[in-house]
Amino acid sequence: MRWSSAEGRVELVARFTALPGREEEVARLLLALAANVREEPGCLAFEAYRVGPAPSGSGATAEPVPAGTGFVVLEAYRDEAAFAEHLAAEHGAEFNAALAPLIIEDGSVLTFMSLLG
Repeated sequence: MRWSSAEGRVELVARFTALPGREEEVARLLLALAANVREEPGCLAFEAYRVGPAPSGSGATAEPVPAGTGFVVLEAYRDEAAFAEHLAAEHGAEFNAALAPLIIEDGSVLTFMSLLG
C-alpha cells in the first residue's frame, strides 16, 4: 500500500523532462490536465511546477536538468480508491498519450511519499 498517513491518503510527486523546444507544449498540456484533475472528487491537491534555476547565492544544488525543461507535479488523493479513479480517468489517458512524444522519459516518473511524524 502507498499510504502517506493514517487516513489512507495517497501522495506523490510526478516528474518528467520536456524535449528541447517542446517545453511550452508540455506546459499547456499540464495546465489543462490540472484543471481536470482538480475537479475529481477525491483529489486533494494537484500542483504543477516548472523546474527553475536555483537563486544565485543560495548555495542550493540545482536540478540535473536545464532550467525550464523539467516539470514536477505534487499530487494528493483522499485514499487509494480516489487514486484508482484518477488513474482510470479519460483525461489522464489523453494527457499521457499526448505527453509521451514530448518528453525524454518513457512516462512520468512517480515517487510515492509517506508523511514523517
